[in-house]
Parts: sequence; structure tokens; C-alpha cells
Amino acid sequence: MKIGLVRHFKVNHDFPTGKYVTADFMDQWFKDYDEADIVYGETPLLDVEWKACYTSDMSRALKTAEHIYPDKIIQMKELREIPSPPLKGKVKLPFILWAIWIRCSSFLNKQTRLEIKKAEKRINQALDQILANGEQDTLIVSHAALMVYIRKELIRRGFSGPKYAVASNGRLYMFEKVPFNSL
Repeated sequence: MKIGLVRHFKVNHDFPTGKYVTADFMDQWFKDYDEADIVYGETPLLDVEWKACYTSDMSRALKTAEHIYPDKIIQMKELREIPSPPLKGKVKLPFILWAIWIRCSSFLNKQTRLEIKKAEKRINQALDQILANGEQDTLIVSHAALMVYIRKELIRRGFSGPKYAVASNGRLYMFEKVPFNSL
């Protein structure tokens, strides 16, 4: 069985480089990011006959799935991105420092750790449902942060596949489970 993970195509929403921004600006930036369109690209699906496609119900993932997969697509809220941590304060920082803070919040922020735990539970529910539909080659279109945890769970469930720190937009990452009786 093969599972192909694909991160949605690049979002057409530029990073605010070269200026200092507030937490309120960052919150609005994330809302605008969630609503922005994507930059369509190509995703080589190799020579695999994908039998099913599951996607996050967020528009950037759904649009990507519709672009790369010609058949029925199943939307799952369980495959949504992990929400950004709550940002507060009047301090202005460069966007890159906000990005570093968000990245570090997975270790430092109690709310973010809780969101990660919820995401891991959602991933388990999604994979349970996907795998319950049989041993068929399946595409999953999702989001960068969530894909880190999907990868961890696939490895835990006996799949092998590539490592990545941050998944590239529109790239296929293929995981394969070798049937027990073929070892």
C-alpha cells in the first residue's frame, strides 16, 4: 500500500518582509492567508494508480487536490492545518521574528501544545478512516505543519518514506507499507 502526501500549492499571499508588524497585524495576515488563492503548479504523481484522494477542507488544499486528482475527493476537517498560536501584545517585530516565535511556541506555549495534541488525535482518526477503506494507494493533500505529524504517525504504523522538515508546496512524498507476509 502506498500513501502519497502532498502539501497544497503555494498560497498567493506574500510575506510582509522589511517592516515591523504587530500581533494584530499577524492575526489578520493569517486570516488573509487562509482566504487567499493558490498559485497552481504541477505535481507529478509518478506511475501510481491512485485509488482515493483525501484532503483538508481548507480551500488551498481542496483546490490543490482538485487540480491534481481527477476523480472523487473526500474532504476531511481532520486534515486541517494546526492553528497558529494566539499572538498578543503591542510590540512591533519583523515578520521573521514572529515566524520564529510561532515555531518555538510548540515548545513554549501551552495552548499550542494542546493544539498539537488535538491535531495528533485528528490525524489518528483520519488515518484510521482512510486505512479502514482497504489497502489501496491513497493521496492525502494537507498542510506543512500537519504533514510533519502525519509522517510521524505513518512511520509509527509501519510505513516508510522520506524525511522532511518543511514539506515543499505541491510535491509528492510517497510512503509505502510492505505487507507483513511479504517479508
